[in-house]
This record gives sequence, structure tokens and C-alpha cells, in this order.
Amino acid sequence: MSLLVVGTVAFDEIETALGKTGKILGGAATYVGLAASHLVSDIRMSAVVGGDFPQEYLDIFAERQLDISGIQVVPEEKSFFWSGRYHDNMNQRDTLTTDLNVLAGFNPVLPPGYRDSKYLMLGNLTPAIQRQVIEQMDRKPGLICMDTMNFWMDTAWDDLLSVVALVDVLAVNEEEARQLSGEYSLVRAARKIQSMGPEYVIVKRGEHGALLFYKDHKFYAPAMPLEAVTDPTGAGDSFAGGFMGYLAKVDDISFESMKNGLIYGAVMASFSVEKFGTKRLLEISSHDIQERLAEFVKLVAFSI
Repeated sequence: MSLLVVGTVAFDEIETALGKTGKILGGAATYVGLAASHLVSDIRMSAVVGGDFPQEYLDIFAERQLDISGIQVVPEEKSFFWSGRYHDNMNQRDTLTTDLNVLAGFNPVLPPGYRDSKYLMLGNLTPAIQRQVIEQMDRKPGLICMDTMNFWMDTAWDDLLSVVALVDVLAVNEEEARQLSGEYSLVRAARKIQSMGPEYVIVKRGEHGALLFYKDHKFYAPAMPLEAVTDPTGAGDSFAGGFMGYLAKVDDISFESMKNGLIYGAVMASFSVEKFGTKRLLEISSHDIQERLAEFVKLVAFSI
């Protein structure tokens, strides 16, 4: 089934103890789309880039059979650029540069062929833009998943709540869940967020996996223990790509399917962090994914 991904397509520059990249392909929509492309073929991308964005990067999307007719190119402007430096503890990073550039004036206009998408992934953008995308759909998608961040809670609270009320799944990290809900307990936080609109709440916990909440049901997906983490930049978005890609593939949004989607999300995130940028997502095969799924099964299997 069709999956519409709305978010940033951008340049990143990343520095960790293992090296520094220079400008490379990045952005939330990039990671979501590339991760999902291993699971489902009908993916539509909505984003904006400047005239400095290389054709070779757009060709990468096309080679993955991503529909890029919704990526706007503004020739006279520069693409969104983010740079950051990670500490030895990869859970901590310093943002060095954030240049919005063309993103500052992003006004997504969905091509007609995008407006019937059954699954919608709203990457981390201003709530006003996220709402604008929803309002352009011909009908409500079968499932809308939304990502957001603390910044919008601080600066666009009312707009944020109005969009949260329209979505089916909200994906946030622990800090964001607590700020949005005003509750420290993640169980209480999820329940409070569910009262705002979303039936499902995903709490991403980095190297400690992710939690899925639905009514009184809970499910935990661990993160794969890895010998080394090279670059965690796109892990959360790769997770979202695996999650939404799986749901679009099976076209089933039951709680049992969501649980499987969470595992697929964890699998794609575990690949993403193994190399800088999108490199690992572009290398892996379906065989690699199946092998890692088997590793996850072994990781959590037990008997009493």
C-alpha cells in the first residue's frame, strides 16, 4: 500500500570519535524513505531542497523507486543544513549549525497522485506544516503517524495539540513524552497523550529500545546490542521508516501488526547506526534484514 513521507531532505555534517563526514545526504524524510523502501515499493516523498542539492542524491531516491515528484527544488536557495558533534556517550550531542535555508519557506503542495495515500508519515516539521499536509489529503489516510520534538512544545503548543488530535500514532522520545504529558511515568504519560487524540503512542528510548502503548496494552521492542555505534543521527527516522514500511506492506493496523512493525523499526535503526549517514541503509539486502530479524527473535525468546 502507498506510503506518503513528509519531512526534510537535507545535508548533514556529522562528527563522532570515529571521524567526521563533511556534507552528506541527510534529513528525516531521507532516512524514513530509504528504510521503508526495503519493505514497500509505493513510497511518495514530499520535501523541499535548494539548487545546491546534487542530482546524484535525487537519483539515489529514484533508484530505490521512491516517487520524488513531490520534492520541490528552489534553484535560487540553499538546502537545509545541520551539523553536530557526538560525545563519547553517543546519547549526547552538540548541534553546531542549523541553517534552515529553503526550509524556512517550505509550503508543501502535494501532487494529485499523493493525496490518496493510505499511510502518512509526518516527519518532524512545524505543526502548521503537518496540519497543512493532512488537510490536502482527499480523505483521511488509514493511518497517520507523527513525529515531533520539544522545540514545538516550547514555541507552538496550541498548533501542536491541534495536530496531535488528528493523528493515530504519535512517536516521541522519553523527554518529549514527559514534557507533552506533564507526567514522569511513561505509562501515565502515554495514557495522557492518548487522551489528546492518538490511539497509539510510541516512546523511543534510544539504545534501550522502544515502547508501544495502545489502550491498556503495552509492548516493548529492544534495541539490538551492537559492538560499535558509528552514527546515531538517523536512528529514530530509520525506526519510523521500518515501522511504517512494515504496516504499509502488510496493510494491517491491528495491535499485533503494530508489534511486528516495532520490531522492523528496531531492525532498520540497528542498521542505520552502523555507518555514517545513509550508507548502511543503502547497502543492506532483504537477506540481511531477515538475518537480523532472526537475531531479534533470539534476543527476546525465553521460556518459563
